[in-house]
Amino acid sequence: MRWWRVVGLLSGTSMDGIDVVAADMRLDGETIELRPLGDHTLDYPADLREDLLAALPPGTLDAETFCRLDTLVGRCFAEAALLGVDLAGGEADFVSSLGQTIYHWVEGGRAHGTLQIGQPAWIAEATGLPVISDLRTRDVAASGHGAPLAGVLDSLWLGDPGFQWKSDAGIPLKSGTPDTPVALNIGGIANIAVVGGPEPLAYDTGPGNALIDLAAQQRTGKPQDTDGALAASGTVREDLLTILLDDEYYRLPAPKSTGKEHFNSAYLARALHELGEPVSDADLLATLTELTARTIADACRAEGAGRVVVAGGGVRNPVLLAALRRQLDVPLLVSDDLGMPSDSKEALLTALLGFLTWNGLPGNTPGTTGAAGPRVLGSITPGATGLRLPEPATTQPRRLIMRSAATN
Repeated sequence: MRWWRVVGLLSGTSMDGIDVVAADMRLDGETIELRPLGDHTLDYPADLREDLLAALPPGTLDAETFCRLDTLVGRCFAEAALLGVDLAGGEADFVSSLGQTIYHWVEGGRAHGTLQIGQPAWIAEATGLPVISDLRTRDVAASGHGAPLAGVLDSLWLGDPGFQWKSDAGIPLKSGTPDTPVALNIGGIANIAVVGGPEPLAYDTGPGNALIDLAAQQRTGKPQDTDGALAASGTVREDLLTILLDDEYYRLPAPKSTGKEHFNSAYLARALHELGEPVSDADLLATLTELTARTIADACRAEGAGRVVVAGGGVRNPVLLAALRRQLDVPLLVSDDLGMPSDSKEALLTALLGFLTWNGLPGNTPGTTGAAGPRVLGSITPGATGLRLPEPATTQPRRLIMRSAATN
């Protein structure tokens, strides 16, 4: 079976830039093999990031501003795609883009719509390659949440009974794990995927870095609490934490999804107003870090997690990881130690979703999003030449094997 060279692109809810990855992938019966070739992050220009953040609720977005943002983000994604082609050695077969989520419409526990910007035509024009994009909307149209889609990768990667587990210290753990593995991604929003069972389950647990980054920006003028330094100097305010935890979202049944439409500046202002007394910068960051750890741990316990594998930007916050380890009573493993680079995992997910669509295969499962059934996701924008897709695959993949770049 031939290898396909794929460029994967996305920008997460933190809106700090575009994650780029290049990878070789092939499908051999029930097995997908994935060979990362390189990754990079292209930062948004500061003024564009400010405009994107200002467009989020409770901000407003008129048609002119929307058009400008969609175009500017599309051009940035085109630049990122060219970097991805360079990572691929100058040649790639297609690009897969999750774009930049600007709004996720959820009411009454159901997703009614989702909007990602960054027109794929700019990518196709810059690279000459076909582009697979708009990967969430079909799932939403099928009564799903369109998120989190990470459960697709995690169920193939970690759900294999023959997966080779290692402990925090790199010591091999027994295969055919009787306990339940949970994959955790901590971006702006945190999500988990429960894998290894007959049907994977995935959902957003609540805020990941979103409120931490917001408070850091408001209180210090910096976009994040680097290394959790400010949180480490503070004390968790249990009175504020109680108010924050008393949110209906945490009590909703899975599958469910959320975003900065809910966990935003207005949300934080309401909680502080209800508290009715000042909170120091350090105590606020300590409390928000504890909120993220507590809500993730509660979700993992509710799903009977036997071990948790974490990836995403939150991995770089040692204070958050320490809080998670205190809250969890099971091993917390970083995905890098198991062969999956944590910084580029979501970009690799994007490449995988595009690869599945390219081969005519569903990119969702009902348990991960709540959709009515499996669906082939996305739309395809042709490149510089006629669009030639491979014959649709007839076997649904059941496992994903990570290969090193040196593997032939």
